[in-house]
Amino acid sequence: MKQSPKRKFSLKSALRFLLIILCGIILGVNVYLANANSLVGNKLPTPFGYGAAVVLSGSMEPELSKGDLIIVRETEDYSLRDVVVFQDADSLVVHRIVDMDEDTVTTKGDANGAADEPVKTSSLKGKVVFSLPAVGSAVSFLKTPIGIILVLAAAIALLEIPRRREKQKDDEEKQKIIEEIERLKNGKDS
Repeated sequence: MKQSPKRKFSLKSALRFLLIILCGIILGVNVYLANANSLVGNKLPTPFGYGAAVVLSGSMEPELSKGDLIIVRETEDYSLRDVVVFQDADSLVVHRIVDMDEDTVTTKGDANGAADEPVKTSSLKGKVVFSLPAVGSAVSFLKTPIGIILVLAAAIALLEIPRRREKQKDDEEKQKIIEEIERLKNGKDS
């Protein structure tokens, strides 16, 4: 009984697999976020209690700059000086709590001269727990049509290029076998 050949594990194969998974995750997240935004109007969905957003202005400088990626955790426990996120019409606002009472908070951007209008505590999406400087610009790019096309192209290339190389290798082996058969046939006929 002939055993099937074992596939060799290679670092290249593992990296290709991880990159394909990453491409799939990026595309899946984009679809999820687009649906959350267009169907429900939620600019910051928080599955599992966490969400991510990109800082779009310099109102929180020097702590947060335009293009930073922020991680937001849902909570009902807010304090003075917390940096929070809330949705104002069609945009997200990332500002610091400067005053609060039972059911409203007043926020202000660190770089702004005046405080915002008070908002209901229930409208807060959560508080910022972590930020990655400048990573948000790359995330924003991946949400654009060109970014999505590039991710799709990368996924297709990661799948197709190795398949073509394998096919070429198989074709070359087949050609060698055919040449060997021809050589043996010719040697036998003489």
